Amino acid sequence: MELDLPKTVAAFILIIALGTAGLMTMPMGMAPDTILMMVVPSMAVFGAIMLALGVKHGEYRATN
Repeated sequence: MELDLPKTVAAFILIIALGTAGLMTMPMGMAPDTILMMVVPSMAVFGAIMLALGVKHGEYRATN
């Protein structure tokens, strides 16, 4: 499977959506507004940083 930009963005959004849905359905006492305003943005920022690092590492591995 060759990952291009649309497939990567779709996978990224799917992972964030699955994590959000899991948090919203778990009975752990966290309010939905806390999840949507604090947890989801931090998951997205962390995921974007890890994606950028992974792409750069893949570029490094491909050239060496």
